Amino acid sequence: MRKPHGFTLWELLCTLSIAAITLIAGVPAFRSFLLDARLTADVNGWVLAVQLARSEAFKRGRPVMVCKTDDTRRCGDADLPADAGWMVYVNLDDDYPPRRSAAEPLLYVHDTELVGTVISNRPYYEFRVGRRSTNGTVVFCDSRGATAARAVIVSFTGRPRVARVDPDGHPLEC
Repeated sequence: MRKPHGFTLWELLCTLSIAAITLIAGVPAFRSFLLDARLTADVNGWVLAVQLARSEAFKRGRPVMVCKTDDTRRCGDADLPADAGWMVYVNLDDDYPPRRSAAEPLLYVHDTELVGTVISNRPYYEFRVGRRSTNGTVVFCDSRGATAARAVIVSFTGRPRVARVDPDGHPLEC
């Protein structure tokens, strides 16, 4: 008697049905996982930028800037969205509005991973020794809207904290 090779039509249909059900159930969970990972990466990138700027201002005794940028030369104005990315640099010449010259050390650059928006209520954040830092809120939103949004709130002392509500306790707006 010959031993059959391969699968029967019934076995193949059952296997494909199970695979399809598993795939249909897993795709939304994977999409959510991917969106959460991108959101977390950008929130952590902003927190790192603020903490680095704060510590470098104390270490160097010079103002250190965190600002949105797309070319690492100038801080973006109102026309440049905050989701273009941001940089941290030492503002040796105290330019206002901030503009990085070739002599000023570039400490950190972050390009956003988020497919969504990054909204800041400040055009740039300045950290100095002996003076208040720029306080403000940066809201990170993706396609899920305000329900998944995260805010990084920077205090007058330069300390960042992550929240799901704005500084007044109201829901975030995207």
